[in-house]
Amino acid sequence: MAFWYFYLLALSFLVGSDASVFTLENRCKDTIWPGIQPGAGKPQLMDGGLQLRPGQAVKITAPKGWSGRFWGRRWCSFNNSGKGTCVTSDCGGMLKCVGAGGAPPATLAEFTLDSPVDFYDVSLVDGYNMPISIIPLGGSRSAGSNSCKIVRCVSDLNQRCPSGLQVRRNRRVVGCMSACMAFNKPEYCCTGKYGGPQTCKPTNYSKVFKAACPTTYSYAYDDPTSTFTCQGANYLIRFC
Repeated sequence: MAFWYFYLLALSFLVGSDASVFTLENRCKDTIWPGIQPGAGKPQLMDGGLQLRPGQAVKITAPKGWSGRFWGRRWCSFNNSGKGTCVTSDCGGMLKCVGAGGAPPATLAEFTLDSPVDFYDVSLVDGYNMPISIIPLGGSRSAGSNSCKIVRCVSDLNQRCPSGLQVRRNRRVVGCMSACMAFNKPEYCCTGKYGGPQTCKPTNYSKVFKAACPTTYSYAYDDPTSTFTCQGANYLIRFC
């Protein structure tokens, strides 16, 4: 009797400790510094930040039920104590973001695991600074057409960014703000009388984002074409 009790206890522990593995891969020509921000109450991964040289990849294990976002920082400089700055998507001047988000513009890869399936998306709601892809590895498809699909934003949106949204450094466009971040108006931020899917519609600015990256979130209520699900998968997050 005792044997079966401990066997079932061990089995339940193993089932309850299921985890997902995120592989972050740098396909860019230069070094990047990915940032990681967990959802409320979720644990930190890699203390929220790391460096990835061109061609380098790193595997990160996330516990069951984890949620959060990943993004890439570019043109960073940090001292030996991890203090410094990044030209795009800085998280407060630290290599390890430890819970801080990236300053817009930032292309985001967002996840909510085991709810009860995994939900994921690439979001341009905080603007765009670099290409990102989410590639599910393994996993089983749930019902619907958006199951276990690869989600990509690989167009260089900086090159087609409307003039009012451009972020420049030394005459070079290094990022593209969302209209909400750039102008802070209710019709762009889906607030006030525009605070719902019936009243907040695509704008000329969000349509530019959607044309460049059709499977991404281009504004706050872009759910039907931009949220994807999978179950029991690991995920490759590819930068550039």
